[in-house]
Amino acid sequence: MQKALGFIGLGVMGFPMAGHLTTKGYKVSVFNRTLKTSQDWAKKYNGTVCESLSKLAESSEVIFLCVGNDNDVNNVINGNDGIFSHLKPETILVDHTTTSAELPIELNQSLHLKKVMFLDAPVSGGQAGAESGMLSVMVGGNKESYKEVKEIIATYSKFIKYMGESGSGQLTKMVNQICIAGLIQALAEGINFSDEVGLNTKDVIEVISKGAAQSWQMENRWETMINDEYDHGFAVDLMRKDLDIVLKKAKKNNISIDITKVINDYYKDIQKAGGGRLDTSSLLKRIKGLI
Repeated sequence: MQKALGFIGLGVMGFPMAGHLTTKGYKVSVFNRTLKTSQDWAKKYNGTVCESLSKLAESSEVIFLCVGNDNDVNNVINGNDGIFSHLKPETILVDHTTTSAELPIELNQSLHLKKVMFLDAPVSGGQAGAESGMLSVMVGGNKESYKEVKEIIATYSKFIKYMGESGSGQLTKMVNQICIAGLIQALAEGINFSDEVGLNTKDVIEVISKGAAQSWQMENRWETMINDEYDHGFAVDLMRKDLDIVLKKAKKNNISIDITKVINDYYKDIQKAGGGRLDTSSLLKRIKGLI
């Protein structure tokens, strides 16, 4: 018998992710801070709109979160109108939010007293991956709970992997963001160099994308970058939030991430120029002095 599911947070990621669950026949209840968003979701998908977190918690056996940051997750669970006191024993919470690695450890300790399991399960693939159901998911926490929900998560994912104890999913996501930041900056510099030396950049990308330089960022972002199109994808504001988490963790553990620090400063420049909602590939716009 399928478990009753709850989904909290219907942003650009959560909206389609919750939708994929319903298309696979799961019974899904949703909650969003803006009620109209939940109502819009219900017009598109077959699910139940909850006007309170308590109602969602009381009717769900597995609850997914996809919100903004540590504070948002804490408020959903422990806030005045949060789900903590309404959770049923044996409930599994799956948090797709990108947060610190410390938060899931803390939440696991408090939720364990209620016999509730918490999995940190950040995702990679962005809005496009959420919409196509092709996300990569990295999961930390209780392994048996992971096994219970893996098939459900597969509804909107192309790859899921258990990474270890609580916090391991978030640590893996930090590695992901470090690598992405470096790849985008390198791609931006490469495109700019090609333009400056007078090459046909489209031809350049066609050649190098077939070799060792190939990456997801190159395949999916080169064309919009050379067309100066950035009104899509993963926003600079969100990347800055993620990189701040990475830098804080690196400083605490005395880990060298010099390139990531520099690129984080570049994203600060874009924010200061009013580009916080632009796609992360707008690093090229910065190099060219267009922002």
